[in-house]
Amino acid sequence: MTVHFIGAGPGAADLLTLRGRDLIAASPVCLYAGSLIPEAVLAHCPPGCRIVNTAPLDLDAIIAEIAAAHARGQDVARLHSGDLSVWSAMGEQLRRLRALNIPYDVTPGVPSFAAAAATLGTELTLPGVAQSVVLTRTGGRASPMPAGERLAAFAATGATLAVHLSIHRLAEVADDLAAHYGADCPVAVVWRASWPDERVVHGTLADIAARVGDTMERTALILVGRALAAEGFDESRLYAPDYDRRFRPSGATA
Repeated sequence: MTVHFIGAGPGAADLLTLRGRDLIAASPVCLYAGSLIPEAVLAHCPPGCRIVNTAPLDLDAIIAEIAAAHARGQDVARLHSGDLSVWSAMGEQLRRLRALNIPYDVTPGVPSFAAAAATLGTELTLPGVAQSVVLTRTGGRASPMPAGERLAAFAATGATLAVHLSIHRLAEVADDLAAHYGADCPVAVVWRASWPDERVVHGTLADIAARVGDTMERTALILVGRALAAEGFDESRLYAPDYDRRFRPSGATA
């Protein structure tokens, strides 16, 4: 018996890895975060599968479901939205499972920032503009931010920022970042990236709060940085004719 923690992707039912799909299909129990995962993903569950929406459950109840499946010798597909490596609350579940000697594995998923960048049709790291992407958030009731992880500190690097779980503080975020990026810095807010009702609002740090207003909540992602609208960036040396690389020695033209 194994608990399979599976990143179910940002929303679109087909942005699911083949491994994740196959594990869901092979597991007689499926626990899923119903507030964030589309029901279409559950179509991969096998006939007779015990399907439990964990949205109304606390941690004790979730672990109790897993422990019961373990006692029956049944594999569990544990579905979380996006990728499990960030803001998934997986860590606390794994700690409980280790204490109970219940085996588990982890299958990554498509993260929301990648889905948002795909929607925008942009690369977040452009030569000479930005070569880093910072995934961060503002503090909230569930998880306060450590003292050293301030938006201003990240903004000082000039990196592209992907600010999660902060749409309710958009005006404050924009004000904090404008001092470092400039009020004219491009911003894109992507709500429910990859879902059928996905929406995008473009603007700058000066006007993005007014453009968005109160039309978005919860799962909107705030992307900030010069790479979002840069056109005069340097070309990568990777494909330069005189760039010597293993599979194309210097001087080759193909």
